[in-house]
Amino acid sequence: MSTASPGDRSEVSQRITTDHIERFADLTGDENPLHLDPEYAAEGLFDGPVAHGMLVAGLISSALASLPGDVVYLSQDLSFEAPVHPDQTVTATAEVLEDLGDDRYRVETTARVEDDVVVSGEATVLSLAHEG
Repeated sequence: MSTASPGDRSEVSQRITTDHIERFADLTGDENPLHLDPEYAAEGLFDGPVAHGMLVAGLISSALASLPGDVVYLSQDLSFEAPVHPDQTVTATAEVLEDLGDDRYRVETTARVEDDVVVSGEATVLSLAHEG
């Protein structure tokens, strides 16, 4: 199996549903009413329930895992730029920008809903050839 190199790019898309949000809340224990209570959330900043930021960021992890090689996260900087509401489709991309040496790579990470960036950032990953 080959490893990542500058210019490699991967993309994944997922429609975020109320069920995804509820299951993420169950899994993590993050039961913030901005995510789970439609009446409460309607009175807030986002005019209704929104997905957890880390749920959306999880799609970035999926895009990274689609790059060549066995990809291991080392670090990730994220900026949460816009909310994601139930029934919106998020497209996450990972593009390898730079070989940092020692099998480490700098990767631009982005999640979008249509043309709007909802999460942006940069990751450092290992990309290793699969042994066996």
